[in-house]
This record gives sequence, structure tokens and C-alpha cells, in this order.
Amino acid sequence: MITKIKIDNFKSLVDFELNFSKFNCLVGLNGSGKSTVLQAIDFISQLMSGDIDEWLKKRQWNAADLNSKLSKRQNITFELHMSDSNYGEIVWSGSVNRSSLKCTQEIVICNGESHLKVDDAHYFVITKSGGGERAPIVFDYQGSILSQFKENLISDVVERLKTSISSILSLDLISPELLRSKTKLSAGKLGLGGERLSAYLHESGDDGKEKLKVDLHKVYSQLDRIDTKSLRSGWKELEITERFNNQNIKSTARHMNDGMLRMMAIFSQLNSTNDFLLFDEIENGINPELIEYLIDHLVGSPHQVLVTSHSPMILNFLEDDVARKGIVYLYKNKDGITKARKLFDIPSLNEKLSVMGPGEAFIDTDLTELYKEIQILDLLES
Repeated sequence: MITKIKIDNFKSLVDFELNFSKFNCLVGLNGSGKSTVLQAIDFISQLMSGDIDEWLKKRQWNAADLNSKLSKRQNITFELHMSDSNYGEIVWSGSVNRSSLKCTQEIVICNGESHLKVDDAHYFVITKSGGGERAPIVFDYQGSILSQFKENLISDVVERLKTSISSILSLDLISPELLRSKTKLSAGKLGLGGERLSAYLHESGDDGKEKLKVDLHKVYSQLDRIDTKSLRSGWKELEITERFNNQNIKSTARHMNDGMLRMMAIFSQLNSTNDFLLFDEIENGINPELIEYLIDHLVGSPHQVLVTSHSPMILNFLEDDVARKGIVYLYKNKDGITKARKLFDIPSLNEKLSVMGPGEAFIDTDLTELYKEIQILDLLES
């Protein structure tokens, strides 16, 4: 499980720090930085996979969009803490040069031992056999140098870190229009906007589609089958069969409702092998009566999950202990820098939680007055 990230000089995130639980929900006013946090985590994941140019292209960004306009520093720095049942705490940190889009400095430490170090155009890495060597970097790469290393060239600790970070999945640009797309291949990923859903489900096979149907049938009782078919030139198309009064009605993704498509995308990922799932504005397009079912599955999932939300309703479907650990309030200080606080670590919210549900406590709070309380807390802690 990822337990903490620190990131500096990424958009509105300057000296930003966030601790994670198993289930995490970011709340806050529009423009507070909720989507930016998801983007930053996805960026860190992409460092491990390499090809930052392609990642920027998918988001229609350029390298200049990454750096904060609130800081004079040039590089983006990060630190990620991961707790592993076999190896203990693993810490990966680095500095990303915006021009070359590579980590010019990088280190991986586990239980006080360095497993990787990059600096001065050289690298040191502990291999599978336990040996280590320092060598000049004679190859080009983007992101982390680990994106270029094969498994036999890194230790088991670093391999575990690399696998976990690479399997972070972000759906922060999910769109019903993209979910309706016909696609050829998914390579095991839905895509940032869910544009590979049809190919992803096709590649999951009959068992995967049946498991998804069972999950959705509980809230869409008319759903009888989920199918995909291969069209000419290898395009894949998603199709469902619904049963009404003993009559079967088939619909392609083009004619499916937004809520069902979004639920398909979310539940297909809850059935995946990804370690950490990121969803932006989780309630969008989903009927209120289905939200509790969705939240129960997100909280009960074996995956680590991070969602953003504008809906107090979602908070009310969380147990108090989950809410205390996982709900984070984001806000911008007077300089426009995004900050984070556990919502129910704020004294007034903590007091309300003793007599109200999490969502009721949030609704009952004047965010203008809350900001004044947070300003006092910030002063006391500085």
C-alpha cells in the first residue's frame, strides 16, 4: 500500500504532502486541487513506465504545463512511501528535469539500505544476486531510469516497487462518449478516459464479462448479458442484452446510458489486478440510489482506492472510522498553493462527527468559516 506522497513544483502542488489510507476521498471547493492530486500521482506512475511525451500528448499538455507557476524552482521533486508485507517500508524519491523529462536524481531505500541511486550522470543499483555496481548512464530514457531496467538487473525490492507503481491506474478523464468508442486493442488498460472499454472487456474473456454482469445485475436487474464482438479490421464493439417482460433487447454501447457505462468501467477495474485505482468525481452520471452500492464496493475492494467527490451523499455511506482515516479536505492558501488536511482532524468537524454522519457534518459546515479555522491551525503549526 502507498502510505504517503510528497511532491513539489507540480502545478498548484508546492511542498505538498498527503498520507493515504486504503480508501481515500478528496473533497473541497472547485479549483482546490483535487484533480491535480490525481494527475500528480498518475505522473509519478508514468515516470516508472517511461514515455512522458506520450503521457503529455494524451492529456493535450506540454512540458511547461507541469511546473508550478507559484514556485521559482525548475525541477519537479517527489517522494513516495510504500508499505510492503514482505520488505517493510520502501521509499522512492527523485527529481525530474522538465526539459529532458527524466529523473536526473533518484534513490530507492528499503529499511535503511540503498537499492538504487542516480546522480551525476551515473547510477548504482543492487541486482537480483545482491551485488551492486556504479556505472555511467550511456543510454537515453524518459521518467525513471528503472523504466529501462529488466527484472534480472534490479533487486526484488525494486522490482516490487516498480510493479506496484506501474500498476497505478487513473481514470481521471473518464467520459461516457469515450466509453462508447470502438477500439482494437486495450493492452490491459482502459485509457485515461475509458476509451478502450470495448477492447478491454473483449480481452477479459467470457469469465470477465460474466463477473462484471453479476456485479451490475444487482443494480441493473434487467441486464441479461454483456457481449463484445470483433468487427472488420479488428475493431471491438460492446453490446448488452436486457430482458423486459420475456423479451430480449440488444443495445450497443452507442445507445447505453451514461451511468451503466461508468459503472462498467469502474467495476471492470475493481476486478483487475491494479494495485491503486484513481477515480475523479466518482458520482458523476450515476443515479443517487446506486451510489451506496458503488461506495460499498470501493471501500471493500482489495485495491487501494482514491476518489474525488463533490457529493456529501458519498461521505454518508462511509463508516465513521473509514471517514476519519480516508476523507481529506483540500484547500488553497492565500498564495494559491494546494494544502491537505484530514477532514475530521479539523476540531469543529471532529466534534460534529460525534453526533452526525460524515456527510451531514460536511453539509452543516460553512466552508468560509472552515477556512478561517484552518488558517488558525496553519499559523499554530508554522
